[in-house]
Amino acid sequence: MTPLSLALAGGLGAGTRYVVDLWVRPRVSSRLPWSTLLINVTGSFALGLLVGAGAGATSHAVLGTGFLGGYTTFSTASVETAHLVLDRRYAAAAVNALVMLTVSVAAAACGYAVAR
Repeated sequence: MTPLSLALAGGLGAGTRYVVDLWVRPRVSSRLPWSTLLINVTGSFALGLLVGAGAGATSHAVLGTGFLGGYTTFSTASVETAHLVLDRRYAAAAVNALVMLTVSVAAAACGYAVAR
């Protein structure tokens, strides 16, 4: 049952990401991929909460790997950063990459600390 639950949770996470992206994009500047940052930071925080709360193996797999794996989108962040480089927007690319990494890791640490 866990593989099916994991697959369904992944689909729900991806759907949630899509809805969040649709809602955020028209409300923010297009100079940087803000919706991707928001998605990855909130997903990292949620995963930190899940791990910090000591979720069992099944919950960790279904919610962490499934839902949050489908929700977060670091591959999209990489492509968006590459697009900024290809558009010769080097400073924006550097800011995007650095902020995405540091803020997402900090959010995961905060989530973990809150749950502990």
